[in-house]
Amino acid sequence: MKRLTRFSLIASALLLAATAAEARMYRYTDENGQIVISNTIPQEASRRGYDILNSKGRVIDSVDPAPTAEEIAAREAREQREEAERIQREKDQALLKRFSHPDQAVRAMHRKIRELEGLNQLKRGNISVILSQLDNEEGRAADMERAGRDIPESMLEKIRRLEAQIHDIEQEIASQKAEIQSLRDDFEADIRRLETLTGEERTLPLERPEDNQ
Repeated sequence: MKRLTRFSLIASALLLAATAAEARMYRYTDENGQIVISNTIPQEASRRGYDILNSKGRVIDSVDPAPTAEEIAAREAREQREEAERIQREKDQALLKRFSHPDQAVRAMHRKIRELEGLNQLKRGNISVILSQLDNEEGRAADMERAGRDIPESMLEKIRRLEAQIHDIEQEIASQKAEIQSLRDDFEADIRRLETLTGEERTLPLERPEDNQ
């Protein structure tokens, strides 16, 4: 008897749930602007948004209209703008941790550029040494040609190797010059941003005195 009662309760609950589901109605606006209440809703009407009613005609839920292409574009633009603003805030916070005044960034820029230019100066010195070696080897080769002797392949190989070393170092110097310019551009942008963030203007020149010599 107890099993039967429990089964009856479950069956009654399922029946009530089914009845409640069937009792749901939809209220929407048709293509003519008329309010319609029905137990079904056309796909086109659902895109315009609708209300879900219970058996007593009360609104129990609402579905917003599907966004238009313009609304989607505006939302995406807003999200992109908000993301850009978030990234900028993070950059600003990192920048202010590094420098509290634009002059600090100016000093850091000059120091870093001096380091890179110092490396380039060393590389130019290396080129001078290699050029001297190359001149000696080419001079020896020229003397052998004038004497009617064959130039050894080992000597020709050494000349080619020295020329390649000079070319490689010149490429490194050119690359580092580009790096210095990129570094300067980044620092100058940071300095301008610091002036905006701190409300302080730099008092130091962007160009070092030796740069104008």
